[in-house]
Amino acid sequence: MRPSFSLLLFLACALPLSAQSSGDQTPVSTVVTVMPKSGEAAPLRRQNIKVTADRKPVEVSTWRPFQGQNARLEFVVLVDDSARQSIGLQFNDLANFLQSLPPTAYVGVAYMQNGRAAFVQPLTTDHAQAARSLRQPLGIPGGNASPYFCLSDLAKHWPSQDPRNRREVLMVTNGFDPYYPRYDPEDPYLQAAITDAQRAGIIVYGIYYRDTGRFSSSMYVTDAGQNLLAQLTDATGGKLYWQGLSNPVSFRPFLQDLDLRLQNQYELGFAVPARPKAELVDLKVKADVGHVSISAPQRIEAGGAAQ
Repeated sequence: MRPSFSLLLFLACALPLSAQSSGDQTPVSTVVTVMPKSGEAAPLRRQNIKVTADRKPVEVSTWRPFQGQNARLEFVVLVDDSARQSIGLQFNDLANFLQSLPPTAYVGVAYMQNGRAAFVQPLTTDHAQAARSLRQPLGIPGGNASPYFCLSDLAKHWPSQDPRNRREVLMVTNGFDPYYPRYDPEDPYLQAAITDAQRAGIIVYGIYYRDTGRFSSSMYVTDAGQNLLAQLTDATGGKLYWQGLSNPVSFRPFLQDLDLRLQNQYELGFAVPARPKAELVDLKVKADVGHVSISAPQRIEAGGAAQ
């Protein structure tokens, strides 16, 4: 039986519309860190970058270093309020780091308290004031509730709405989740924090530091916390710093590396197929040269309001 004229007319009208819809593109951007594997690496060009989004190669439209007038940065230090008070010995290095950030950078200081990020210093360009706001933690075992609750709270209530700025967080914590005490990479609170940070476009760095209480000194808690933090920082394009199974002697080498990373970040832009609602898109970024390593979020938000 031959198709009717009305059916043929419907197909002729519908096919071009479908093709046009599938061809719509949504521009997205993210922050990528490029570090030399040894010595100093030559700056990468756009043609050196290979990007895969949702397992499909995409063309890079923007590749711009965050330097000079384009250095836009919002940086929050998030300290575990259950940390051992010996952490105060590290505050001088941390204060010097904050004051060394570019003058245009906005800096905030918050503490993990009862599942939220409690700011003692809102975002400010007065870096000396931010450094002075650092205080000894309360040192109450379990007072943070969970470091991942606190990160989710920060991501959902980020104290700025400027989408042009980099959003970066340094978490100082033991990383252990008392609400899900057995080690599990699928810890729902960790996974929620990763998703919230990726949706908010936040890069997370971590410095492992033990909490108060004898329980925090156990090898199990240390190993679990470090593994969870490593998973979190890798997923958001950041890095975890630690020194064996104990507290680090000094934050200085960690902060020097972090400072170098902030100086070697690029804005990466490309387009993905349009989608009606905002959703997370898998992302892989590589360079076709071997003298650098690249860190990027494993997923970024695209579509819907993100357009």
